[in-house]
Amino acid sequence: MIRKRYQEARTGFQLLKSIDADKYLKKIGLGKEDHHFWKQVGKALLCTYTLFGVAWLYNETSPLGWWTLKPRPKEERELAHLYERREFPYPGDAEAMEEFVAKGGMIGTTIGPKGIIETDKDSYNYQKEMQNKKFEQEAMKLWLRMRNEVISELQEKGYDVE
Repeated sequence: MIRKRYQEARTGFQLLKSIDADKYLKKIGLGKEDHHFWKQVGKALLCTYTLFGVAWLYNETSPLGWWTLKPRPKEERELAHLYERREFPYPGDAEAMEEFVAKGGMIGTTIGPKGIIETDKDSYNYQKEMQNKKFEQEAMKLWLRMRNEVISELQEKGYDVE
């Protein structure tokens, strides 16, 4: 006579004890022999994020102006010392907010010239202003060159011109 052996139904703690977790972890690459690999991966990620964090911190406080997406014109670089980074107060600090608003901190952009708040200045107007300034300088140079040529010609002919 053959007896059929039925499997006992396991529930709760008995079920947990019967599951071989290492078998499943090994299948997905998380077995005991993979611990060294994942430790190295963790170290590499930690070092990488540390380097990125240091670079980001240096970028925030850098005098070099790293990672500017648009090259700044020469005039803007020369005037960079006139601009400062504006610190915003914490919104819950009522006294600091009042002082910030009293200084005109809510008007204009986050980066503005020291002491002067200009609301209508944007990059297009600034660029246009710089082009006009350049044009005026070139016109002045040309006028002075022509004036000096005329003076030198008159002096060659014997006229006394200052």
